[in-house]
Amino acid sequence: MRKRRVGILAGIGLALACSTSAYAQDKQLTIFWAEWDPANYLQELANEYEKETGVKVVVETTPWADFQTKAFTEFNAKGSAYDLVVGDSQWLGSASEGGHYVELTDFIKENNVLEKMAPATVKYYSEYPGNSGRYWSIPTEGDAVGWSYRKDWFEDPKEKEAFKAKYGYELDVPKTWKELTDIAEFFNRPSENRYGIAIYTQNQYDGLAMGVENALFSYGGELGDYSTYKVEGILNSDKSVAALENYRKLFGFTPPGWTNAFFVENNQAITENLAAMSMNYFAFFPSLLNEASNPNAKNTGFFANPAGPGGDQYAALGGQGISIVSYSNNKDEAMKFLQWFIQDDTQKKWAELGGYTCNKAVLESEAFQNATPYNKAFYETMFKVKDFWAVPEYAELLQQLNQRVYPYVVNGEGTAKGVLDSLAADWTETFKKYGRVN
Repeated sequence: MRKRRVGILAGIGLALACSTSAYAQDKQLTIFWAEWDPANYLQELANEYEKETGVKVVVETTPWADFQTKAFTEFNAKGSAYDLVVGDSQWLGSASEGGHYVELTDFIKENNVLEKMAPATVKYYSEYPGNSGRYWSIPTEGDAVGWSYRKDWFEDPKEKEAFKAKYGYELDVPKTWKELTDIAEFFNRPSENRYGIAIYTQNQYDGLAMGVENALFSYGGELGDYSTYKVEGILNSDKSVAALENYRKLFGFTPPGWTNAFFVENNQAITENLAAMSMNYFAFFPSLLNEASNPNAKNTGFFANPAGPGGDQYAALGGQGISIVSYSNNKDEAMKFLQWFIQDDTQKKWAELGGYTCNKAVLESEAFQNATPYNKAFYETMFKVKDFWAVPEYAELLQQLNQRVYPYVVNGEGTAKGVLDSLAADWTETFKKYGRVN
């Protein structure tokens, strides 16, 4: 009798195991992201989740040019093709106000996400409206603007001697924007086809904005008040004016024709021996360590965005957070995936695969900081990032910035003060149009 009972129980256990396995295999999560290497890394990570849980996760991708259009076409149709999406921080306003994202405020509090992730990344990848304490995503692919530089140029004894004779201090990785500007001026030698610096100038999307923000935030300036949408007196403050003037000055030390430069051109400034220093997203630094794509790989170093005159040190934010799509039929399963994704061990694997983690414990670890020549600068940066407006009308605000700032930076038209005064007026009118201010 005992044997028969054991056999029955074993049979029930086997049936339950098969049933659970069948249930897990029947469940599938689809994550939508742009087509690039981090999406491939996320698929590798998701394969580990499938091994652990039996739930298949597919990372579906589309070219960057189509990413936002395809995502919002599906959102607006209230389609369930995607369970999660790794969306840009600028989408937070449109996606949350449009009802496309599941609010994750309770999830973030219950799972200690604010303690697990670098605080600045939660603020800008996840929170909307600004300073509201409401959250819509989990920081996923951290990114920001940093700098690469030619170590061999910096370490040349003759260059070091000449620099100290001219500026009165040692030539080294710049710790301030003044030092950055001095070094750019020092290495700017058009007759030798050698230039001081490569900065972002492209004004079709957010290239120029990201570059200017790098200066503006570190000079102690702000775009405005994210809670009240007040812009006047903030965007056009004396600190912001000084930052824009410095950015214009740096443009004078860029290679010829540097009027439409973004991440491709700025990496080429290093690979083609054009500039001593180059601004770029951390996401594009791996190719600078590859000797096949950068003949100067062994002589390329990296540093975080320097501090401004008052000691402020921030960088313009890139990267994305992962959100649950409100029309998904698998929201509970998606929540379980996010619970797994935010764990320290998972984030460690994410970083090892090549993902740019925002996890504090991983970022602060010696293993992470020593893994690549740019990881330490990335770690320093992700605790000091700020972002553009995440409101639904961000594209209009961005276009207005480009129209006002570009002629000043590349052609010297007008003054920094006049440009920012006009932009502040533009933005105030835009916020009035959308009912954010009276």
